[in-house]
Amino acid sequence: MMGAAGIALAGYPLVVRSAAAGEAIRIKNAAPGEDLFAYIRSAKGKFDQTLYQQVIGAANDFKEGDLTIGVGAKDEATRKTARELLANTTIKDLYEHPVFVDDLQKLIWRTTDQAQYEKVKDWTMGELKEFLLTQSESEIKGMMNGLTSDTIGCVPKLMTNEELIAFGQKIFNPLPGTQMGSKGYMGARIQPNSPTDHPDDVQWQTFNAFAYATGDIVIGTNPVDSQVVSVAAVEEALKDVVDTFKLNDIIPWCVLSHIDVQAEVAQQYPGSVETMFQSLAGTDDCNKTFDVTIEKILKYAKSKKGKRYGLYFETGQGSEFTNGVENGVDMMVLESRKYGFSRAVAMELAKVQPQGAWLHVNDVAGFIGPEVFKTREQLVRCCLEDIAMAKLHGLTIGLDICSTLHMDVTLDDLNWCQDQIMPANPAYLIALPTKNDPMLSYLSTAFQDHVRIREKFGYKVNDAMWDFYQRLGVVDANNNYTEHFGDPLWVYYRYCQAKGDKRSKDEIYAEGRNKVKEVEVRGVDIAIGHGKQRWDLNPELEAKVKALYKDAKICLKAELTPAFVKTIPNAVAIRTLSKDRDDYITHPATGEKLSPQTIAALEDLRDSWGADLPKGQIVISDGLNAKAIMDEGHLAPYLDELRKLLAEANVPMSEKNIVVTGGRVRAGYRIGELLFKNADPHAFRGILHIIGERPGTMHHSYSVYITVTKGTTWTAKKIDHDITKLVCNIADTALDPKDAARETITIIREMVGKKVNNSRLLGRS
Repeated sequence: MMGAAGIALAGYPLVVRSAAAGEAIRIKNAAPGEDLFAYIRSAKGKFDQTLYQQVIGAANDFKEGDLTIGVGAKDEATRKTARELLANTTIKDLYEHPVFVDDLQKLIWRTTDQAQYEKVKDWTMGELKEFLLTQSESEIKGMMNGLTSDTIGCVPKLMTNEELIAFGQKIFNPLPGTQMGSKGYMGARIQPNSPTDHPDDVQWQTFNAFAYATGDIVIGTNPVDSQVVSVAAVEEALKDVVDTFKLNDIIPWCVLSHIDVQAEVAQQYPGSVETMFQSLAGTDDCNKTFDVTIEKILKYAKSKKGKRYGLYFETGQGSEFTNGVENGVDMMVLESRKYGFSRAVAMELAKVQPQGAWLHVNDVAGFIGPEVFKTREQLVRCCLEDIAMAKLHGLTIGLDICSTLHMDVTLDDLNWCQDQIMPANPAYLIALPTKNDPMLSYLSTAFQDHVRIREKFGYKVNDAMWDFYQRLGVVDANNNYTEHFGDPLWVYYRYCQAKGDKRSKDEIYAEGRNKVKEVEVRGVDIAIGHGKQRWDLNPELEAKVKALYKDAKICLKAELTPAFVKTIPNAVAIRTLSKDRDDYITHPATGEKLSPQTIAALEDLRDSWGADLPKGQIVISDGLNAKAIMDEGHLAPYLDELRKLLAEANVPMSEKNIVVTGGRVRAGYRIGELLFKNADPHAFRGILHIIGERPGTMHHSYSVYITVTKGTTWTAKKIDHDITKLVCNIADTALDPKDAARETITIIREMVGKKVNNSRLLGRS
């Protein structure tokens, strides 16, 4: 329950003003010893919420995202002053003046321990920092549940990287009945992603991880297709590996579709779902774009009654402002609020799970792109901040030390980042065959990076999983790697043996080699053996990864050529406000807004329809990879099959294909709002937006964003990601364009409530 202060705040307005977007903050004339509130009163004559948000944001280390929303410091002098003001401010004052109030903030208040809060409320933030750096783990754990997420989100602003590391080395929140999250342990989430959701791709990457004695907290796949049947197929592939090796009480599996889809899979295919996953945001508004509510997540927590495994959340700085719903709050405090959400859910899980709450959080620090931050130094800082904030919330925190290929972070830079961050002892990292994810097209942590990190820092894998690696024969009784280290064929052989397969080792190895070739043809690399050191990729694979990195940089600069646009039937060429590729990459919002000339052209197109509005409009954008659109055999087969199927279904479409230069996903929403401004409020209208995906894989793939809703929603201009469905990884070497067209039709029929045939994955052998 809320304490007296919390009750007094219950009537706090749900909406506060945002800081002025895009303006750097300069703080002048702060008096010695002045706190945040005295400074605001001096500057404004009274409390001012906007300036409050700005000064708190200005105390952050520099990140582009904070500057974009108008809470970034103008210079180092301003940053220093903001930190001094914050250090002089009391915990009580921060508690009573939240940076933003919504239902999530109210949940955080309700789940803040009032008895512990009373112990510390009169401390200044400077005193809190000193306490955290000088006192023991037990003393810190005796008060940390009395801190709100705003307070926790502010204290790391006062710390150097070295101080953040020192704090990270002090606080540990292990998962119940394990060493995961304990001091000296650093595990892995195996991430066996496939550009086609092929079960063999998923299983062989898992065998690959086991061959390097890597993986202990979860085997978690990001699906391409989030239809129930498709997700169920991947769940079953993961379950089969866990069941076969009898690891059910040691490591869970998870398919990272929306949590509602996972629940439906669990209902239709009992026993197929283990840990459940969901991405979280730091405001109600942003959670809405994820189709998430507090009530929904708490309901799923309660559904884990009596179960060993609970929930798995993913977070990351920047998700709110990139969705336009940061409400004037800096990225760091919003990240802390996600951990406050997670802490509240863990408290609910603890009521129903007999061994304790099984909940862990995975911070994806660099996944969004250069609009959040650009450099390796910023990536390190972000990870250290997030480790500290999550641990202070009592959470088991893992990291994805990652970058997109349109950031200025190289493959070698990621090794450097790992070495800077690892002393803070996160619970786990992501793990892939190479640093390059074959489906999500970003850079992360390879299996062999884990080998290097374990050797350099002395970290251990969860004991029960390490025992399995010894039984598997990858590690010997003296904890040394055996001759089977780095050999996924050996793991496959042991898998077949566990299933009762009586064939010889040579026969199973021969079959395994063929399967590996099939997996690699689909664009999924399998790491075998090693280079000069155990943690080095074999030379051939290392060369391939570097070539993909180089190709990605070329793709990012590519533009739709006039000659190609002429090959698109009935093309209407338009532009967003992005001036060029550099502007598009570094200022994503420009790719979401239409130029005045474009608006005029679209209005002309709409007027040409008169009263006979089509049911839908196809939009084609370059996105982050124009080559994905222009490669031979990519766009044309999809368009031809899609228009044929729509005609067979008697769906009248616009004959025009709108081709956007500098287009992002939301540009498609704005186009639809213009074209369907006067649509029948009760009739469905749709935008099918074809857009180049992030480069970095061999596929040069594109996605289709499917937005189908009634005219009243288009007219109200309420279109965003929460009502949009997706078909992704489309390429002649990944999801076949004609299959993607059929999947698009399936999704459209579901969206308008019509009976559909099953997903394309049904019946796959």
